[in-house]
Amino acid sequence: MEKKLFNDLLSSINEMVAIEKGETAVNPENVHRHAIPDVKSIRKSIGMNQAEFAKMIGASSATIQSWELNRRVPSGMALRMLCLIERNPKVVETLRAI
Repeated sequence: MEKKLFNDLLSSINEMVAIEKGETAVNPENVHRHAIPDVKSIRKSIGMNQAEFAKMIGASSATIQSWELNRRVPSGMALRMLCLIERNPKVVETLRAI
């Protein structure tokens, strides 16, 4: 590993440790947040209960419930599918047919 790259990495690690210890604040311009779809409102807008919705997107009812209660956050393919349904609810007709 190049020395500059290593030093940059080490500096970042030291900054992370200082932030975790509360010794330094995070620069707001370095904080990135991504909108998480509102699973409950998406599900209700297409008129499905948790079990139906879970089956359609390939998740368990317990997972849907956890997302709706904000105990867990959707990720990966499930997150993509939720974003797709949120943007284009008519895609549900195709998903139901699969």
